[in-house]
Amino acid sequence: MDASRTRALFLPVTAAAVCSMVLLGGCSGGESSAKAEGDLTTQAAAPVAANDLQGDYQKVIKDVLPSVVQIQASSDLGSGVVYDDNGHIVTNAHVVGNEKTFKVTTANSEDVLTAKLVFAYPEQDLAVIKLDRKPEGLKAAEFGDSSKVEVGQIVLAMGSPLGLSSSVTQGIVSATGRTVSEGRAGGGTGATIANMVQTSAAINPGNSGGALVNLDGQVIGIPTLAATDPGLGDSAAPGIGFAIPASMVRTIADQIVKDGRVTDSGRAALGITGRTVVGDDYQPAGVAVVQVRDGGAASKAGIEAGDVITGLGDVEITTITSLSEALAAEKPGDRVRVTYTRNGSEKSVEVTLGEQ
Repeated sequence: MDASRTRALFLPVTAAAVCSMVLLGGCSGGESSAKAEGDLTTQAAAPVAANDLQGDYQKVIKDVLPSVVQIQASSDLGSGVVYDDNGHIVTNAHVVGNEKTFKVTTANSEDVLTAKLVFAYPEQDLAVIKLDRKPEGLKAAEFGDSSKVEVGQIVLAMGSPLGLSSSVTQGIVSATGRTVSEGRAGGGTGATIANMVQTSAAINPGNSGGALVNLDGQVIGIPTLAATDPGLGDSAAPGIGFAIPASMVRTIADQIVKDGRVTDSGRAALGITGRTVVGDDYQPAGVAVVQVRDGGAASKAGIEAGDVITGLGDVEITTITSLSEALAAEKPGDRVRVTYTRNGSEKSVEVTLGEQ
């Protein structure tokens, strides 16, 4: 039996089977033939779509990976992104720690380069270092518009997780606008960072300071930390990682490159030093003001050392972390009502926020 005859016999049987399965819905020979043709079209299109997506991945990796470097401090290893054509590299402040000099390896060379710290800004967990010598072919990454990042976008995380240089993981944007407080354990800065991009792309130790990239080849964020699960002994929670948005990276890095420091943080502040206090039930109950900065927002509003802050706007304040997170949602110059207790009496006052 030749192949054409086999096909001629097979297709009617398939059509009959399809028709019998949908008989109660009203089936005709014409409908079943159309469905069979549609199924074949779908099957043919699937490999094409998969190949197109794979091609997109490969193009992005080819374009962006040369801009992602490995950074070696004396005892820590992380990643960085080439920021401009002058050899500036942006990374996380917790990657550089207290170090001033670093060894840098690019994706397309095994040569070890040296770099020096320009400035670290732990409050936003960002830092800029600069290569002592810019190698040939060094390529600056393109940073995208954070306001256009959408949930569901496919993204790639590039860096050196666990020392495996030039590694790439894949996921989606899981959420935007997250406010995340970073711990100090393991070298973290303790920063509270607003508007972070949440991603399902694997973020492991060593990915910090690398690139979270969209399929247009634009860096939309700097991978910084992964969530931890206290129920699993504070081990990383799979598929929940966070990246500092590209807009904030550019804001901070541009200032460091131009002025050698951060001159305008854009972060709201009360101008106090505080600590968490507990109530009679031994649960966190507010933030005690330890010190008030002269001329700061709290000082101008009449808040004093010894006051206990319990609210900022509509947000209940129970810990220093909750206060930091509430402030992260505000901007310098915003007016907000601060609720506090003094000598057992509750008070409130309008405060014009300053800058951190």
